[in-house]
Amino acid sequence: MMTKPVPIKVDVVSDVVCPWCYIGKRRLERAIALVPELDVSVRWHPFFLNPWVPREGISRDDYLTSKFGSVDAYQRIAQRVVDEAAGEGLVYRPESVRRQPNTIDCHRLILWADAIGRAAALKQRLMDLYFRDGGDLTDRDVLVRAAAECGLDAEETRRRLGSDEDVALVSQAAQQAADAGVSGVPTFVLADRYALSGAQPAEQLARALRQVAAEAAQAG
Repeated sequence: MMTKPVPIKVDVVSDVVCPWCYIGKRRLERAIALVPELDVSVRWHPFFLNPWVPREGISRDDYLTSKFGSVDAYQRIAQRVVDEAAGEGLVYRPESVRRQPNTIDCHRLILWADAIGRAAALKQRLMDLYFRDGGDLTDRDVLVRAAAECGLDAEETRRRLGSDEDVALVSQAAQQAADAGVSGVPTFVLADRYALSGAQPAEQLARALRQVAAEAAQAG
């Protein structure tokens, strides 16, 4: 008789403009593939990496100057992230990003996509647009098109984005994560028990998933 897979819940706190979250999502997917004996479910939770960025966004150069001192200062440290992304089969072109968005609308889209089981797909689409394609995530047309590509109705999404629907809900969720002590993302919370911060290697995440599953099995 086949053994029923052990269900393990993973909550991921991350932001779509965080390059390590981009990498961390891929590593989590690889980790899950390494533990086919487990039944892993993933939920995505919002985090504002740059809560000070206004809703309309700012120029990328202004952002890099504010956060790193200068554009050149960021370019000197960006290559490591570019290389790490490439190692996961991802493309990060920091020079193609021209605008730094506030991500509350992105998180609203992910929340709405979750209702149709497409949160992970839309999160990936938004991150690909930003890191790979230099897409402007402050542009409503860009957001609506991404949502439609992931199964949401374009006109309904445009209407919802034009309202304040779920702005408070997303903001509250992000604040709750910060209040719970999340300061670095991605943060992976396994089975409501263990938290791992940072873009952990896939093998390390897989070991953690197996450990949590073993403890759950022992607990009955």
